[in-house]
Amino acid sequence: MSPTSPDQNFEKLGLTLPPAPTPLGVYKPFLIVGNFVYVSGHGTVKEDKSLIIGRIGKDMTMEEGKLAAQQVGLAILATLKQNLGSFNKIKRVIKVLGMVNCTPDFERHPFVINGCSELFAKVWGEENGVGVRSAVGMGSLPDNIPVEIEAMFELA
Repeated sequence: MSPTSPDQNFEKLGLTLPPAPTPLGVYKPFLIVGNFVYVSGHGTVKEDKSLIIGRIGKDMTMEEGKLAAQQVGLAILATLKQNLGSFNKIKRVIKVLGMVNCTPDFERHPFVINGCSELFAKVWGEENGVGVRSAVGMGSLPDNIPVEIEAMFELA
């Protein structure tokens, strides 16, 4: 039996991609340099283009934050799909930087960002879907979103 492809793995999850976000500033949401894909910071855009908003530890729980991070992962996947046409064109996740909009006493940033990291691991598998990562707290994020994530991938 042959292993499943990243596209097949995503299909099995039964999740829906939101529309790929468009830049609200002067930057590129997606850039290929050599054999690497850089994806700018993405927010919590939902299928209807609205945003999940709120601060973790004040307006939402860490479990809700984890779901918000998964939604950011879906937004990143939407950008990859729009620009590459297939998740199969990505060999592996290289790096994830997760930023968490939270109260000063919140300490579970890695738990929240796992929402995105676990999604990527399901799409590309444990070996290729998990890269290096940072998960940090922020005093605020644009539009009061709870999570912003940027990532770097290697092309297949």
